[in-house]
Amino acid sequence: MDTSTEKNLGAGRHGKNLQQYGSKTSELMMNPPQTSMENTQLSGWIEIGKIVAPQGLQGEIRVYPETDFPERFEEPGTRWLLYPGTTEPQAVELISGRYLDGKNLYVIQLAGIESRSQVDELRGCKLLVAESDRPELAEGEYHILDLIDLPVYLQASGELVGKVVDVLSAGNDLLEVEFDAEFLQQQPSKNHKKQTKVLIPFVMAIAPVVDLVAKRIEITPPPGLLEINNS
Repeated sequence: MDTSTEKNLGAGRHGKNLQQYGSKTSELMMNPPQTSMENTQLSGWIEIGKIVAPQGLQGEIRVYPETDFPERFEEPGTRWLLYPGTTEPQAVELISGRYLDGKNLYVIQLAGIESRSQVDELRGCKLLVAESDRPELAEGEYHILDLIDLPVYLQASGELVGKVVDVLSAGNDLLEVEFDAEFLQQQPSKNHKKQTKVLIPFVMAIAPVVDLVAKRIEITPPPGLLEINNS
């Protein structure tokens, strides 16, 4: 993943939903720092949105959200701004914000930004919050961050299938699982280049056990789901 984001995978008003046990919430922490790169990633921070354009002439800002918590843009307070190619977020004050129906964008006002030209200078900047500011989750909700790298086992046999490397939204949300090398070797193949990953629907019927304490996911895949594509 290029950047780490904060997503509500169930109950969000405007974001993408991931249904398993009703609703699930994800927040991805930003990864260890990289220097002078377009997609700079920082530990301890969560990306909540990216500035994409001005809204009108009075300094309002269009933001593409990477969070399903509308209060990130609607409740005044301190946010953090990360310029492309930099590694030091700067504190900014959010004055107000509102959702643009039908556009999947928020319009916000930041203190000291009063003209279209000032907003143009902020294009591509990321809005961040501290990782410690992650919202509390209800029962049956998960942060994506907590699912990444969890080992995935077959519930029936206890065999290790692999580990979660990403969570994708595509109608039904999917766990992207990288096959364990030993599991992969046991699979029949007519091609020396084997498939190394599989997408597993994150639904109760297929992933009935998500144990963050034991650090494991147990799956009951339907026939054919884990078959290696050798074409």
